[in-house]
Amino acid sequence: MTRITMALGLAGAAVVGLAGSAEARDQIRIVGSSTVYPFATAVAEQFGTKYEFPTPVVESTGSGGGIKLFCAGVGEGHPDITNASRRIEESEVQQCADNGVDEITEVKIGYDGIVLANSNEADPMTVTIPQIWQALAKEVPVDGEIKANPYRNWSEIDPSLPDTKIEVLGPPPTSGTRDAFVELVMEEGCQEFEEVSALDEDAMTAVCATMREDGAFVEAGENDNLIVQKLEANPDAFGIFGFSFLDQNMDLLQGSLINGEEPTFENIAEGAYPVSRSLYFYVKNPHVDVIPGIKEYVDEFTSEAAIGEDGYLTDKGLIPLPEEELGEVREQALNFTPLTM
Repeated sequence: MTRITMALGLAGAAVVGLAGSAEARDQIRIVGSSTVYPFATAVAEQFGTKYEFPTPVVESTGSGGGIKLFCAGVGEGHPDITNASRRIEESEVQQCADNGVDEITEVKIGYDGIVLANSNEADPMTVTIPQIWQALAKEVPVDGEIKANPYRNWSEIDPSLPDTKIEVLGPPPTSGTRDAFVELVMEEGCQEFEEVSALDEDAMTAVCATMREDGAFVEAGENDNLIVQKLEANPDAFGIFGFSFLDQNMDLLQGSLINGEEPTFENIAEGAYPVSRSLYFYVKNPHVDVIPGIKEYVDEFTSEAAIGEDGYLTDKGLIPLPEEELGEVREQALNFTPLTM
């Protein structure tokens, strides 16, 4: 009897050792992107009604903040999944590994556009990517030299633009939307100017990517609802956020045409709208067999019913993956294939 008791005790200890401290929690914890947040929340609610597991807790922390929390370690004190409106960086994967998170699974869920939107009470704006950079960069070419941005009104950049004060509310540096906007708009727009192209690599990076700090660009946090309220209060102001959020607020807001293309579901899906990006979530593989329901949550999120062409997330503004790509994504997700960079 004593031997049996000892054997059972050793077996139990082995299970505890493999599971780590994560086994004490029975509810999935999700952090990350404010853009992906409404999609993840919808899936969590569907999951909660479909399965007997508790509905996952979803927090909007921003992509960078979510990845930092996700990569901090393994165990019940750390999130199981993080949402991201940009792809995880190699340095962040290394940070995960350094903290014992040596296997993660990347799940691409679809596409989104980044919009420059204003109140329906104002006139719509047609603007180019280089003009947006001129409006928002800390330093721009002036009389052949790189100087502090002198533009106060949009019309000073080009007479075709509104004769109103430049005031743009945007996401903070921890946001994946901010990262994508810098890459797709700021770094793209600056390339059109010879004065910038003549700089060395480090100087060019700084000039292209650094936002104004004189009040023309205002960091409005991760709460897109707050931006909507401010745009309602000031029809001359613009906001930067994901198309999915614009899609949910079309009764209040309108998107600017960028490079002649309107931010619509169809234009983003076809690749015509120039400011679009992929959306993701990442799963901590060591938690999959420990925290109940992770497999089922991933199954629900990658299902045709959720992210397919007619899935319930398209009603919230998600641009779906092509059918063939969706099949590949779902297979990798359900096999929890470890990410390699």
